[in-house]
Amino acid sequence: MQPRNMSMSGVVDLAAVKAAGEAKAKAEQARAQAARTGGSGAVAPAALVIDVDEAGFERDVLQRSTEVPVVLDFWAEWCQPCKQLGPLLERLAVEYNGRFLLAKIDVEPNQMLMQQFGIQSIPAVFAVVAGQALPLFQGAAPEAQIRETLDQLIQVGEERFGLTGITVDPDAGAPGAAPAEVPAGPYDALLEAAASALDANDFGGAIQAYKNVLTDDPANPEAKLGLAQAELLGRVQSMDPQAVRTAAAENPADVDAQIAAADLDLVGGHVEDAFGRLVEAVRRTAGDERNTARLRLLELFEVIGPEDPRVTAARTALARVLF
Repeated sequence: MQPRNMSMSGVVDLAAVKAAGEAKAKAEQARAQAARTGGSGAVAPAALVIDVDEAGFERDVLQRSTEVPVVLDFWAEWCQPCKQLGPLLERLAVEYNGRFLLAKIDVEPNQMLMQQFGIQSIPAVFAVVAGQALPLFQGAAPEAQIRETLDQLIQVGEERFGLTGITVDPDAGAPGAAPAEVPAGPYDALLEAAASALDANDFGGAIQAYKNVLTDDPANPEAKLGLAQAELLGRVQSMDPQAVRTAAAENPADVDAQIAAADLDLVGGHVEDAFGRLVEAVRRTAGDERNTARLRLLELFEVIGPEDPRVTAARTALARVLF
């Protein structure tokens, strides 16, 4: 149970990308937009530390990791070093004020997660960033080392993936607290204009109209769905279906070919085929290619909607190949 450093090479390598400056600028813009809208979606400090089990892993970790780095603390009641490390991580989660989310996983009732992460001793600390797992450290490491590791993790999340963290409101959930501010609206005119553009096959106009709504109301479900549909239709309108399917069949390892074929599958109503194709592409690839396939799959989830059972099944399949 002595502290043992785990490789941080993946984190450092991920940070060294050509688009780091652009992604950082986007992250800053997103934070500025959140400030202008009154910090909608803010959470209480207590919500920065959550308990996670196998059933909620996809929702509480994988999905949340698309907006904030999620640090996983694998622990057990009988583990003495865990009792030293756990409170330290909880304190740092609050101190970092939404730059990362701490998910605590009791290994006793969650043996499958322990096996999927290849954990042989605890405490063990991992992170999930935009759906990608990274080992951080093992054992009750010194606070200075933990802070350095967290700083690297946050930098990677911001520079490589544009993750801006979550807004924290010290008064959120407090008795007598004011209700969350309702986003400005209504957006009926903008949404009607976007739908009209979509019906007229003016996909560029529809995309811009939906983005105009999302600028003021990032969580607007109708605009999110419409934008995903418009972007999909815009991508496939100039495709030669036969050529695309031939390329995908002849080049199963070509991620771009599989992504194009998945778009056609979805437009043609073959939802499971589209999802299965991209899950398989994620399984077969690594690095940037894997992330490209994963992100397109998440975009296609938006087209169908998060409540659809086919999306739920595909998310589970994606989690299995990722971990």
